[in-house]
Amino acid sequence: MKPADFARLHHDVAFGKAGGKIIWQPRIGCWYEDKVFAGEDLPAPFTGMTLVEVYRELAVSARIYQYNDAFRRVEHPSVRRIERRLNDTDTEVRIETPAGSQLEVLRRSPNNPHLIHLKWPVETIDELKVAAWRVENETWRWDQETFEKVRAEWGDLGAPTIFMPRVNVQRLYIDLMGIERGIFALYDWPEEVEAFFGALEKSDDRLIDLIKVSPVDIINYGDNVHAATCDPSLFRRYVLPVYKRRTQKLHKAGKFCHAHWDGDTGPLLPLAAQTGLDGIEAITPLPQGDVTLEEVKAALGDEMFLIDGIPAVYFDRTFPVRVLRDCAKRIIELFAPRLILGISDEISSTGDIERIRTVSHIVEEYNAGL
Repeated sequence: MKPADFARLHHDVAFGKAGGKIIWQPRIGCWYEDKVFAGEDLPAPFTGMTLVEVYRELAVSARIYQYNDAFRRVEHPSVRRIERRLNDTDTEVRIETPAGSQLEVLRRSPNNPHLIHLKWPVETIDELKVAAWRVENETWRWDQETFEKVRAEWGDLGAPTIFMPRVNVQRLYIDLMGIERGIFALYDWPEEVEAFFGALEKSDDRLIDLIKVSPVDIINYGDNVHAATCDPSLFRRYVLPVYKRRTQKLHKAGKFCHAHWDGDTGPLLPLAAQTGLDGIEAITPLPQGDVTLEEVKAALGDEMFLIDGIPAVYFDRTFPVRVLRDCAKRIIELFAPRLILGISDEISSTGDIERIRTVSHIVEEYNAGL
C-alpha cells in the first residue's frame, strides 16, 4: 500500500469500516533507538534515515503515540522541581509541594537511554501523600501546535493515537515505587494507596474530558499489565472498575479503546470481555508469552480486537522465516477482521528488520483477496 492510505485504513479497521481489511502496524522503535543510542549505523537501505523515513521505506503503518505530546500535564503552580547532578551518571530530583517533598535519584545507563532508579520517588507514606496531592491538583491542556507538528511529520502513516497514563496499580509499580515496594504498599498502606488511586482517577477524568473533544479517536491504556504482578484478584479490585468507567465515558464520545497487556496474560484473559474494551494490545503468545493464539481467541471472542499478536522473537534469526509466516497467517485466520496486526510488542535491536516486509506481503495478499 501507499503510505498515504494508512491513516484512513487504520481508522477504518478500528471502527469496522474497512470492508474486512486489516492493517499491518509493526512497532520498530526499540530496534531503531537502540542502534542510534549505541552509535551504530542502520543497515542499508535505512542508513542515515529518521524513524519516520524507515517506516516509509518499509511501506508499513505506524502506531503514532507521538500524539501523546499534544496532551500536556500541568502541575500546580506551587510545585518546584530542583535537580542536582551528583556525579557523571547520577542525578537527584527533589519535588517541593505544599504537601511535602519527594526525592528521586536517577542513573544514566551506558546500555540504553532509559534512566535507572536508585531512589524511587515514592518510598514512604509521606511521599505517597505528596504524590496524591500532586495528581489531585494537576490539570491537563491541549497543545494544538504540537498536534499539527506530529501530524505533519507522521500523519499519513497512521491515525492519531494516544496512550493514557498507567492505571492505579501499574502506576505504583512502574512509575513511582518499583514492583516490590508497590506490592507491599498495597497491603501495608491500604488507606493511603486507595486515597492516591482516588486522586489519580480524578486527574484521569480531567484528561478524559480533554480527549473526548480532541481529534484523537484511538485511545490506549498504556498499562503494561502483567499477570505475575497484577493477578486476577488485584485486577478485579483495582483495574477492572477503572477500565469500565473510562471506557464507558470514551465510548460515548465515539472513541476506540484498548489496553496494553504484556508479559504473562493467561490468568487475566478470562476477564478481558468484562473490561468493556474494544481490544487488547500486545498480548504475547507462546513461545514468548504464556498463552496460545487459540486461547487468546477464546478470550477475545468475535467482538474484541487483537492489536499486535506476533511474538517479537520470530523476527530474530533464531527462528526460520517460515515460522513467522505461519504465525502471521494463523493470526489473520483467527482474528480478522478485528485485527490490527503487529509485533508483541516490538522488534528487538537484534531483530532482522527485513522480516517486516515478509509480513507485509502476507497482509497485502489477504486484503487483495477480499
